[in-house]
Amino acid sequence: MESHSPVADPGHVVKSSPVMIDGVALNGPTLDVSAAEGFIQQSMAIIMEDAVRKATNVREKVCEWRSPEQLKELLDLELKDGGEAQSKILQRCRDAIRYSVKTTHPRFFNQLYAGMEPYSMVGSFIIEAIKPSLYTYEVAPVFTLMEEAVLKKMMEFLGWEEGGDGIFNPGGSVSNMYAMNVARFHHCPDIKELGLSAVPRLVMFTSQECHYSISKAAAFLGIGTKNVYVVPSDKRGKMIPAALEEQIKKAKNEGAEPFMVNATAGTTVLGAFDPIEEIADICEKYNLWLHVDACWGGAALLSKKHRHLLKGIHRANSVAWNPHKMLMACLQCCAFMVRDKTGLLQRCHSARASYLFQQDKFYDVSYDTGDKSIQCSRKPDAFKFWLMWKALGTSELERRVDRAFAMARSPEYANVCFWYIPPSLRNMPESPEFWQKLHTVGPAVKERMMKKGSMMVSYQPHGDKVNFFRMIIISPQASREDMDFVLDEIDRLGQDL
Repeated sequence: MESHSPVADPGHVVKSSPVMIDGVALNGPTLDVSAAEGFIQQSMAIIMEDAVRKATNVREKVCEWRSPEQLKELLDLELKDGGEAQSKILQRCRDAIRYSVKTTHPRFFNQLYAGMEPYSMVGSFIIEAIKPSLYTYEVAPVFTLMEEAVLKKMMEFLGWEEGGDGIFNPGGSVSNMYAMNVARFHHCPDIKELGLSAVPRLVMFTSQECHYSISKAAAFLGIGTKNVYVVPSDKRGKMIPAALEEQIKKAKNEGAEPFMVNATAGTTVLGAFDPIEEIADICEKYNLWLHVDACWGGAALLSKKHRHLLKGIHRANSVAWNPHKMLMACLQCCAFMVRDKTGLLQRCHSARASYLFQQDKFYDVSYDTGDKSIQCSRKPDAFKFWLMWKALGTSELERRVDRAFAMARSPEYANVCFWYIPPSLRNMPESPEFWQKLHTVGPAVKERMMKKGSMMVSYQPHGDKVNFFRMIIISPQASREDMDFVLDEIDRLGQDL
């Protein structure tokens, strides 16, 4: 029979004389728990009303725009010696919500994430309430096992029948950095101890449409941005495999040593998917690590109708996939996975801190995952995804993905890119002057929509194309009526341009 040690009754308070050290009373709690509970309850009421109900109401504004100068005045940002009354702090909470962009609003189409996900949100609340850190099983037993379960399920969708290894981390950019670091360590294990002096000039390859985090990771890791060879893409934004092979040959002829190819599944701007199968053939031919940045496009794997877009991903050595994008988990929720099962992540990043990762613990220390990470403290982000997946099931996640595809009806994914041509330009022949004038339309309409607060749609130039709107469709809250509203509203806002 299991024995239990007696636990002190938390409700039993023993009065004693103050114990003073250096003028500070040490006995008794300094936090008024009942006052804290009252404040949290009042705060939650504000969150439910302003950040949940109003922020998801299509009749409310997406944002209440203020200039930086106006906002500084409104928010009173200065931190002072004395604390403020609770009523004032509650008003600070209301103001923070009021003047923030409501990314959960049905008419927020500005980024690669959107919409409110209630189960994931509750997961976030729980994480913040109990403050776990996911480095050892002893301090985060529940979440350690949940991260393992989520990664295992995601790897099944990648088609890794033998499984693999992985870790959740703060952002797709960090996932791509992990990929570059692990690929380099795999290619040259001595680099961990000897540094850059141990390796020749290493080069990697990525498409011209890749995420900017690739060049940032190369700079951060000491590879160098000039050692990231940019491979041309076709008109749809897909990497051209023949051009990749040419670049590899060119690098070898220059005396450089290729070690990695980054393929993108769902590019940020056009939503294009690189031909992974053909790229994998080339990687095998030249013995290169294949990383697939599927941060945006990975969700298509859950759809039987659309998973063909990632054909060949089972051959990747590593994959980045962000459930906080198309699958709507609360920010941030980003997985990095490797097909290797020999402890590569651990060997690459381990520092064996003896105060955390003791090997003589009373439980199976293989569940202490923190040494695989470049972080020490790490939030259990996988829980936000685990809870919503439990609540919705795979079938509902698949329906969400299919609905986003159907709503967008774009050439490939959920990125809808278009120009709005105002009446003044509709009869003007295409010419440098026409394109110059059209280039100014996107910024002008964006300014007006934000100041009105009616919706948010991004704009940008791209290559030789002048500013166009880039609308991202994700949220199940967005309806056909919202699609019509976007077009009508842009026309209303741009009629006089």
